[in-house]
Amino acid sequence: DIDKFKTSLQKRINRQSIAKIINNKAFWKYDFYVNNFVLDPRPETELIIEEVLNIYKNKNLKLKILDIGTGSGCLAISLAKEFKNAIITAIDISQEALEVAAKNVKKHDCGNQIQLKLIDFKYINSEFDLIVSNPPYLTNEQFNNTDPEVKNFEPKLALVGGDDGLKYYREYSKTLQNLMNKKANFVCEIGINQRYDCEEIFQNSGLLLNNIVNDIQGIARILSF
Repeated sequence: DIDKFKTSLQKRINRQSIAKIINNKAFWKYDFYVNNFVLDPRPETELIIEEVLNIYKNKNLKLKILDIGTGSGCLAISLAKEFKNAIITAIDISQEALEVAAKNVKKHDCGNQIQLKLIDFKYINSEFDLIVSNPPYLTNEQFNNTDPEVKNFEPKLALVGGDDGLKYYREYSKTLQNLMNKKANFVCEIGINQRYDCEEIFQNSGLLLNNIVNDIQGIARILSF
């Protein structure tokens, strides 16, 4: 135990996050396996779950859900637990991330509800009741200036959203309407100070901005369409 502790302590001194050292991170009501191929789930992202629960009061609905950029699978699994009749397609462009998600799906016994797919959302050919996403939204500069815990131990692919951090919102504004049925909702996380840029991006998307949710610091974090 002492050896194990010393090894873990050295990793922490080297600025590896505790979640990455112990391969475990709590999110919503559950624990998730994490490694260097996925983001550690953040508390702000739980606001997506809260917003979905605000939209759909009836937890027995047979929702058809798409989770774009599922990573560890934390959003898809948490939603599967809340909505027992939901069928969820959880997609990612990282094979390694999907392997982590598969571990978590198995761990939480959600295999009958969640289908994992290695695919870019632009090639999805189906309609959903609900789409959720926590896309990469850092700029290259923000990524370079971020803490070593993030920069050295989390996947850049899951963090950087192009030069200005807004790449995926632009793509969503062009594509998502085709993936949503008439009464569908889209709930996504945004970065600090991205609210007004995102509002502008989605202005002509055919999606109607319905709600903006602030995190506990009062920063606009979740957009609900």
